[in-house]
Amino acid sequence: MFENNQPSVAVLLPCFNEEVTIGKVVRDFKAALPDATVYVYDNNSTDRTAEIAAAEGAIVRREPRQGKGNVIRAMFEDIDADVYVMADGDDTYPADAAPAMVSKVFDGYDMVIGDRLSSTYFQENKRPFHNFGNRLVRGSINGLFNAHVTDIMTGYRAFSFTFVKTYPVLSRGFEVETEMTIHSLNNNLRLYEMPIQYRDRPAGSVSKLDTVGDGIKVMSTIFRMIREYKPLPFFGTIGLLIGAIGILLCGGVTYEFTKTGLVARFPTLIGAIMLVIVGLLLFATGIILDVIAKNDRKTFITDTNQFAYLRRHFTKRQRSE
Repeated sequence: MFENNQPSVAVLLPCFNEEVTIGKVVRDFKAALPDATVYVYDNNSTDRTAEIAAAEGAIVRREPRQGKGNVIRAMFEDIDADVYVMADGDDTYPADAAPAMVSKVFDGYDMVIGDRLSSTYFQENKRPFHNFGNRLVRGSINGLFNAHVTDIMTGYRAFSFTFVKTYPVLSRGFEVETEMTIHSLNNNLRLYEMPIQYRDRPAGSVSKLDTVGDGIKVMSTIFRMIREYKPLPFFGTIGLLIGAIGILLCGGVTYEFTKTGLVARFPTLIGAIMLVIVGLLLFATGIILDVIAKNDRKTFITDTNQFAYLRRHFTKRQRSE
């Protein structure tokens, strides 16, 4: 991991058909981080992306499983470094911000987020639905986790070694950035946001994003992770709503009974009681799953501490040799 006792930095560039921009991106990161190793993972490109990246001095590897999440999973599994910088191959992120992001990781942060939304994103990005989607996702996640993250979905990030090796990549596509942020907030990791100057794709470079399709995937990821990470609010809210409807219906039947002495709507009464029972079961389910989720967070912290200790021990041994 160490050469001449110098920390190692890896630049990770997942790419799919980026021949127009990848050469410049590799050159820019080599200039910004001259001691870093630049990795380009080609995700079944049909153009000259891999050839151009290799010619510019990047280490090129191929990932056959289509989707950005699959590429990041392979990168995190294959590459060992002290600090990782992840960007896109479309030349929308400034490489000159990378040294400051790396420095923050060395300061002790688990993940540094390249914040586009505080600078030029809304001026440079010409896709209004993307802007709306960013605001929607940001509001949903910050509200649920009581956080203040500005850019949830940015693809420009820096990571510590421990974060990379303990983060379970589950998403297959572009929703992976949202998953990273939720994972970090749920486990109370050390995050730092650094405003960057975002720029739109240059002429001739085509976005691979599907506004509607990828938006649905992102929202489904949020829905799934809320269900897993915040089960008590998720199931408890649904249970309270269903139970409240059942109680209201029961109240109507009870009111009629006090007036007439008869239960005129037996089907309504039975349905109302069933709704109350379902509501109680959902609420109880939320409590049980919330205990499990808290135990999972405890296990994650314990595993992360153990992993960090082993890494420090290995690093000291490497330096002494």
